[in-house]
Amino acid sequence: MDTMTRRCMKVLYGSLCAVLVVQLTGCGTLMYPERRGQRAGRLDVGVTVLDAVGLLFFVVPGIIAFAVDFSNGTIYIPGTARSSLDLKGLKQVKFDPRHGNTVDIAKIIKEETGYDVKLDQADVKVSKLKSQDEMLVQFAEVLPGIKDKQLSRILQ
Repeated sequence: MDTMTRRCMKVLYGSLCAVLVVQLTGCGTLMYPERRGQRAGRLDVGVTVLDAVGLLFFVVPGIIAFAVDFSNGTIYIPGTARSSLDLKGLKQVKFDPRHGNTVDIAKIIKEETGYDVKLDQADVKVSKLKSQDEMLVQFAEVLPGIKDKQLSRILQ
């Protein structure tokens, strides 16, 4: 090999190493381990671009980086997940729980909100709660982005 070919090979190897280092450090799971467990939100542009660089140069590592970041939730910016619960629209409705069953509760929800609900579906959880604090715990489990203080302030 002549000198020019060796130089080109060194540049190529150096570029390959640089791209691999960027790809490995570009994975949101390595950069932001504290973000693990997020379900949704706005995408972090930096992590998304670095994962996309892997797609441009090496398809398989890029796909793996996206898959890992989406499955771990590290590609999302913290605190940007949206919930379907309108906190400003919460309304307290009182009824006698001793005489209430799922049919009665569905009827009350229909009267108060105008929405038909089916509480006998497999993915619906109906819980009997003894206090407002228990309700806040239930909301926090379903909507991890909501702080208990926000809920208690709205419900008061």
